[in-house]
Amino acid sequence: MKPETNNSEPDTLTLSIWEQVQFTADACIKCNICTSMCPVHNVTDLFPGPKFVGPQAQRLRNPHDISVDYSLDYCSGCGVCTMVCPHGVKVMEMNAKGRAKLYERERIPLRNRLLGRSELLGKLGSPVAPIANALFSNRLIRLATEWVIGIHRDAPMPMFSFETFRGWFNGVHLRRNRKKTFKKQVVYFHGCSTNYYEPRIGKAAVAILEHNGFEVLIPPQVCCGLPMLSNAEFDAARRNADFNLTSLSEYARRGIPIVGTSTSCTLTLKSDYRHILDINTPEAAQVAAATYDISEFLLELAEKGELRTDFQPMDITLPYHSPCQLKAHNIGFPAIELMKLIPGVKVDHIQAECCGIAGTYGYKKEKFDIAFEVGKPVFDHIIESGSEIAVCDSETCRWQIEHHTGATLVHPIEILAQAYGLTP
Repeated sequence: MKPETNNSEPDTLTLSIWEQVQFTADACIKCNICTSMCPVHNVTDLFPGPKFVGPQAQRLRNPHDISVDYSLDYCSGCGVCTMVCPHGVKVMEMNAKGRAKLYERERIPLRNRLLGRSELLGKLGSPVAPIANALFSNRLIRLATEWVIGIHRDAPMPMFSFETFRGWFNGVHLRRNRKKTFKKQVVYFHGCSTNYYEPRIGKAAVAILEHNGFEVLIPPQVCCGLPMLSNAEFDAARRNADFNLTSLSEYARRGIPIVGTSTSCTLTLKSDYRHILDINTPEAAQVAAATYDISEFLLELAEKGELRTDFQPMDITLPYHSPCQLKAHNIGFPAIELMKLIPGVKVDHIQAECCGIAGTYGYKKEKFDIAFEVGKPVFDHIIESGSEIAVCDSETCRWQIEHHTGATLVHPIEILAQAYGLTP
């Protein structure tokens, strides 16, 4: 049944996607809150602000025209503008669609296509991880890569893992667990970073979920598509979305929750498939409703009295950066509440909007310095704290902050797993 609508406004359920975008643009009253809060606009004149390239420019476009101004490409897609808009205008989503229009006229650079294919890079690099890591750490190769394709020489490249998470789970882990029985089930969407770069995070997630009585299911899945989407490859992103929705919706229909340790992946499943790629299918709605960031899921268990709290004390103060993608979930800061359940843990919540990396944004030669300036308050806070460890939910944010501070960055669940005594 359709919801009741105000007769003074059009029923957005009956409008085309383009008409919905224009209607949303008309909700903008040019208050400039989004511009004043934009991390990129505040450090460079190359980006005039989300309002200018978004709702304001949207009124000058038609569905067949390119974007009004190339400065749109300097939007990092952090989503702060959408979060702070008092009228609910989806500014970031509008800008993402505008960028796709921008690249309809000119070919998407090879650099952008490579950065958008984290899964392919992982498949190529992981089997030869020692060699690949040595190559990507070589200064001459990094200089050549910057000159040839435009990936900055100092961009925070992650290290490939020779052992993939899926390889460990389907081999070592299932052999160890074949005699265990569980009363509850949960689907784990591990994402590319956990599978090819940080399998330790997936191992910690599985250990915590099983410790709390859940059988962990790992269905077929591909990259969530966010890196492609961020680089204007909407068709490629939709193919990945279709695969994941077909695979995951089967579990969502059965009432099995879907959790992820990459807060950007879970946001893509929850929101971006529908609000940027315009996939408005029953499967997309089912998967969105069933998806949780892992800290969100565990905190909900705690609030129901179902989370085990047999934590060992840890006398430590942890600087914590809440990434933009986590804030866009509109779930508060569940990782902070979880870590505070551990006796002796104090959380130093860094009051900064963004670390600057914004997925693949800060890897690009022309945007590296912008990303650094955006993230400088985060870096300075951690350096001044003197802490050797800091915490963040997003993989690219961890790599960015670690690169610029020298601290060791960990996922919140790694702290929980250690407190449970499940990992060293």
